[in-house]
Amino acid sequence: MKAIIQERYGSPDLLKLADVEMPAVEDDQVLVRVRAASLNSGDWRRVRGSPFLVRAANGWRKPQATGVATDAAGEVEAVGKDVTHVKPGDRVYGVRLGACGEYVSGKNFVPMPANLTFEQAAAIPVAGSTALQAVRDKAGVQPGQRVLVNGAGGGVGTFLVQIAKAFGAEVTAVSRTENLEMLRSIGADHVVDYTREDFTKTGQRFNAVIDVGGNRSIGDLRRILTPDGKLVLVGVGKGPLGPLLRLGNGAIRMRLLKQPLIVFIASISHDDLRLLNELAESGKLTPVIDRTYPLAETTAAFHHLETTHARGKIVINVA
Repeated sequence: MKAIIQERYGSPDLLKLADVEMPAVEDDQVLVRVRAASLNSGDWRRVRGSPFLVRAANGWRKPQATGVATDAAGEVEAVGKDVTHVKPGDRVYGVRLGACGEYVSGKNFVPMPANLTFEQAAAIPVAGSTALQAVRDKAGVQPGQRVLVNGAGGGVGTFLVQIAKAFGAEVTAVSRTENLEMLRSIGADHVVDYTREDFTKTGQRFNAVIDVGGNRSIGDLRRILTPDGKLVLVGVGKGPLGPLLRLGNGAIRMRLLKQPLIVFIASISHDDLRLLNELAESGKLTPVIDRTYPLAETTAAFHHLETTHARGKIVINVA
């Protein structure tokens, strides 16, 4: 089978399209013929091996596993003997390293939303799960609350806007000029162009601020919260020390200052994927896709992802 592989850390130019062995299928896994994959910020960090915590998890000198990307959608080819929730021929989506390949096997796959294409479904798993957990579990958003999303134009941000709306919030989306109309179209009640307006100085207060941009200080974001509001920081932040700085600030403020600041990286579960299914099938969640690339042009897709200016998700058409 054909797959994109990563043999060492560095530029996306080092990625290769190669012939690799078919993945084995364990008793609790499914084998998926991948039709589409999508890229997340964590994928290019893994390719680059930066920040250094990436190497602690994946291998210090070179990646222990050569697969690239984790979001996939496709058709079930085979199932392990303990799998009962899907069968061969089912259209599924989920998460497994090696999504940029013709086949992948893993546990975290469920039937995909019936009203979506493979490309749309592949855009959901990691970014959608991250947004869902940020809104529901970390911010605890309730109907009628005011939520601000900083960095709303990207993959996670576009899901945050839609899921916060689905939970009944009044949503303010902060992004660049060219993303504002798109954000209105997916449900944002208010949009702020950060190139023209400082959203921390308007005098408005929010029950929850969910920050994906990583471009404002924690102090700035804290000032626009209501007294009992929650600040949720999504992802690892910017720069080689991004994870340590965000985690360190979060720990100090929560323990010493008793401030409700939450830093997290999402985990993937069948239950959350099924809830995202329901939101998509009800029309409350529509993936925003910036560009689609063929498998052979995965390197170009990663270069575009690294600009951090993608509008929504970047998808790889594996089929």
